[in-house]
Amino acid sequence: MSTAIYSVITGSGSFIPESNIKNSDFLNHEFFEINGEKIQKDNSEIIDKFLEITTIETRRHVKNDMKTSDIAFLAAEKALVAANVDKEELDYIILAHNFGDVSPTNKQVDIVPSLAARVKEKLKIENPFCVAYDLPFGCPGWLQGLIQADYFIKSGDAKKILVIGGEILSRVSDPHDRDSMLYADGAGAVILEGRESSVPIGIIGHKTRSDTLNHAKMLFMGPSNNPDYPKKDEYFLKMFGRRLYQYALEYVPSLIKLSLDEHKMDIKDVNKVLIHQANGKMDDAILERLFKLYDIPATEIPKHTMPMTISWLGNTSVATLPTLWDLLMRNEIASSEITPGKTIVFASVGAGMNINTVIYKIPE
Repeated sequence: MSTAIYSVITGSGSFIPESNIKNSDFLNHEFFEINGEKIQKDNSEIIDKFLEITTIETRRHVKNDMKTSDIAFLAAEKALVAANVDKEELDYIILAHNFGDVSPTNKQVDIVPSLAARVKEKLKIENPFCVAYDLPFGCPGWLQGLIQADYFIKSGDAKKILVIGGEILSRVSDPHDRDSMLYADGAGAVILEGRESSVPIGIIGHKTRSDTLNHAKMLFMGPSNNPDYPKKDEYFLKMFGRRLYQYALEYVPSLIKLSLDEHKMDIKDVNKVLIHQANGKMDDAILERLFKLYDIPATEIPKHTMPMTISWLGNTSVATLPTLWDLLMRNEIASSEITPGKTIVFASVGAGMNINTVIYKIPE
């Protein structure tokens, strides 16, 4: 019986900050529209509407003495222990992020040396052939890192790869923009290893698309919404939320279906759908649209198909998927057990605009 090499996740780790920021902590903020006009609604009304749209109740922020490379290192340490892998045997360290190391007092992006190199140094890895590099790809960055790692392993170039997603969005969000309530901090990591098998296991398929024409500036960097903000040259993460919602709803479900079709699979073959946690209601709509492509109404979607963390962790960009996976592996999400033989679909959407998806079969 012929065999092939497949990429399998053998361990995971995450860092979830202790500082818990509640919606009520935004009651004293001054919110402005992107055109600089002060929002006249009471903040309690703004927050109630935000909760209704996003399902976010709390989010986590790091302490002032930590940077993205620090929390990425902590997640990586845990993943290495969970996988029982010697750090010196790593062939690659791929670190997905978008803003580098940003300090609490200076928004300047710090990416020299690369954050992956900093994590390698913090891990005290001596092996010069452990290649460390960063991957800025919007929120789908970690999943794209997983896809790149799969290529390296299947080509025979690598056997063990550390893929990390880390971000501190609290330092690049405008305190005068309602969208600042979306963003949170965190890091997640996995070890991907090559495994020989006569049946498909691990990563069995993936698909990526990038739409730049008419879509590239849905997420962008810009000045504070507050026209009187003292630092005029300080830029924050901005987005056109309604357009992004419509884009995700149109293209994420179709990309997942395209990937499943290419491997002659049906949505009924999928046990869990792990979607980037950007907006709770948006993710619900994406899942419903996905099943609708198979003529399955929302009322017939199996319960617990899409485990969620956004209500208590917020949107941590590249860290949402690896953190979600780690929590599932540790059985810390109720009614969402991940057991051998099950098929998982990962999917993400974000700045670019980029979308990607991975079909993953848990080894038995």
